[in-house]
Amino acid sequence: MTLKNSICLRADHVLIRDAMQIISVLIGLVCAVFLFFGIIPLLGWTLWATLAGCIVGIIFGAFPKRKIGLVINVAVAAVAILRLFLGGGII
Repeated sequence: MTLKNSICLRADHVLIRDAMQIISVLIGLVCAVFLFFGIIPLLGWTLWATLAGCIVGIIFGAFPKRKIGLVINVAVAAVAILRLFLGGGII
């Protein structure tokens, strides 16, 4: 493997990590919007979709160096879990 090829491979990994970070942040923001709807009484079922989305966002946010997407998704998931706990998992 030449030096040029190894530099290209490294650049590809950096681009993939940056893309994963952007995807994780976007998933976290979408889940945060669903979280606001889930806080409304009788719309607590949306919190289950929020948790599923947060799990995907956590997976994508675990690999980049900067962990902002991971932090957003964990915070949204924590609030959703607390709301589900207080509502008995349904409401």
